[in-house]
Amino acid sequence: MKMVEHSSVFITGASSGIGLQLAKDYADSDCKVYACGRSEERLSELTKERPAITPLIFDATDKEQISHALKSIDVPPSLWILNAGNCEYVDDGYIDSVLIRRVFEANVMGTVNVLEGIQSSLAPGHRVVIVGSIASEVALPRAEAYGGSKAALSYIARGLQLDWARKRIDVSIVFPGFVKTPLTDKNTFSMPMLVTPERASLSIRSGIAKGHSSIYFPRRFTSILRVVSMLPYRWQTYLAKRLL
Repeated sequence: MKMVEHSSVFITGASSGIGLQLAKDYADSDCKVYACGRSEERLSELTKERPAITPLIFDATDKEQISHALKSIDVPPSLWILNAGNCEYVDDGYIDSVLIRRVFEANVMGTVNVLEGIQSSLAPGHRVVIVGSIASEVALPRAEAYGGSKAALSYIARGLQLDWARKRIDVSIVFPGFVKTPLTDKNTFSMPMLVTPERASLSIRSGIAKGHSSIYFPRRFTSILRVVSMLPYRWQTYLAKRLL
């Protein structure tokens, strides 16, 4: 299989977790990195460690900030990784519209805002990578807001795979399981087959280099949920109650 190398990459959510590890690893492979995030302090520390990284400070929910930040990119990168997001859980099935709107605003509209901002910079041969979640494929307890937002991202990404194919712009979607990040550190429940940010970064970078349109990891955990997702809904509900 032919491996595709990118000389420059744009990464949102790069101030912590998966995005931070991706920024470090791409920089260590002599790749020009545009590391995006809201925390100027964290990104400044990152650029001191790795001079190949250029920080772009913006909130993905603010289109004006995105537009201003993108103006500082002289030569558009060929790889765009949209990773920024948030996770909040619904307790005891109690619907909180403010909570759900907050999660959708960060995960869905934040990603859509960045997609809108970068679309004029995309060219044939470019790849856009959207980080979703395996939670989008099976309904899980307390994940109405988070899983629903990631399901929306999955649909958007798969639609773009069709619409941008004629422009020769590739789109990949990432389906991680549990990854140890500041977000998952808040979880009070068991997280089966939890992986490190280093492992997550390796899986994502390998999938991108191989040109995969869908990237799943860890393989065993995501494979189990993918099999469950093919079953009738009532069976999915029965199994989900017992898997987690």
